[in-house]
Amino acid sequence: MISAHLLLMFIAALIVVCALPGADMALVMQTSMSRGARRGFAAACGLGLARATHVTLSACGLAALLRNAPWLYEAVRYAGALYLTYIAVQIFRAPVFALPHEAGGTAARPMRADFLKGLLTNLLNPKALLFCSVLLPQFLRPEAGSVWLQVLELGVVLVIVCAIFDVIYALGAARIAVLLRKHPLAQTVQKWAFSSALIGFALRLSLD
Repeated sequence: MISAHLLLMFIAALIVVCALPGADMALVMQTSMSRGARRGFAAACGLGLARATHVTLSACGLAALLRNAPWLYEAVRYAGALYLTYIAVQIFRAPVFALPHEAGGTAARPMRADFLKGLLTNLLNPKALLFCSVLLPQFLRPEAGSVWLQVLELGVVLVIVCAIFDVIYALGAARIAVLLRKHPLAQTVQKWAFSSALIGFALRLSLD
């Protein structure tokens, strides 16, 4: 079992990371602002599953494989960058706010599409996997018992803490969207801002 002191330190580290702007935050907020909080939650669920997968893969040693196989890391990295760019283009081309009662709005789009978007956005980011492989070992203590159980405990905490932030972002973005709908110029700025942010994250992912 992880000691209370280490667990609190781990949670504090996660809070700092989750509070920093990133592709996950931008995706949840844009989805919630344009399609409603429920769609933002769907994207957040996809992100949560991807994070759980990264924790599992990290525990299985795939992160070490990515570090030792540059071609594999590069392939995943560029695939993730291309996917983020694709999402950014879709956001730019779509109506700013697609209300459920409007033609082509959320009713015409399955919620699983938002879930898959969240899943792939995080799953195709090799840095998320490497982050787990770097962060988790710092809080493991072999003398404290089964390492697998410790990884499981930390992984569950990671998914929960990140999910809490995703819910906060989704709810906050949905409330902001109510105000933005009254201001067309603000809606345009919002669309450009999220598209630019995702393209920026894609460039950072491909160039780092």
